[in-house]
Amino acid sequence: MTLSLSRLISMTTVAIATLLTGCAAPKAYDYTAFKQARPRSILVLPPVNESVDIKATHSLLSQSSRPLAEAGYYVLPVALVEETFRQNGLTQADDIHAVELKKLNDIFGADAVLYLNVKRYGSTYYVLGSATVVEAQARLVDTRTGTLLWDGKASASSEEGKSNNNGLVGMLITAVVQQVISSVTDQSHEIAGIASQRLLSVQSGKGLLPGPRHPAYADAAP
Repeated sequence: MTLSLSRLISMTTVAIATLLTGCAAPKAYDYTAFKQARPRSILVLPPVNESVDIKATHSLLSQSSRPLAEAGYYVLPVALVEETFRQNGLTQADDIHAVELKKLNDIFGADAVLYLNVKRYGSTYYVLGSATVVEAQARLVDTRTGTLLWDGKASASSEEGKSNNNGLVGMLITAVVQQVISSVTDQSHEIAGIASQRLLSVQSGKGLLPGPRHPAYADAAP
């Protein structure tokens, strides 16, 4: 079957339009609620662990305060917060995430609460290597109104930036070395720190807005 010239042009136009749409820049995040609330202090709750590694919750929690502080916010001490929950009979992250916002505000007095979820955490082994991956999601909610101020997700992998141009023998040697290192060190904790930094740092267009202690705070005002 022979296509007519007009039909061919039409099909080409559709294909180009589809390609351009797929390559379009991602939509900018709507920071309207964030700018109106202008939170100064953040309560970080223990992350809900959806991975199979029991260390994931405290690994991410222990590395969440620094990027938030560097972003310009006062972060309630996570160890003290966790102990407060424990003293009140709450030791599981799922139960802590279910606490009413008003109660969180009454007890801790923070402007916003950060809900974290660990989606992936740990190493996966395969024939010619292994990869340690950490993926996390976050939601920042106003404790006074319940308004979602911001949400985001980030991941990090031990395989980032690595080249596989070493040949089969080189790949096998590298795989053995990687598996030995993974078995004697907690590489996941290091990767979690990278993921946390990516998730909770100030980033143009998708990350947290600068807090009141950040040099760029005035530029983020409404």
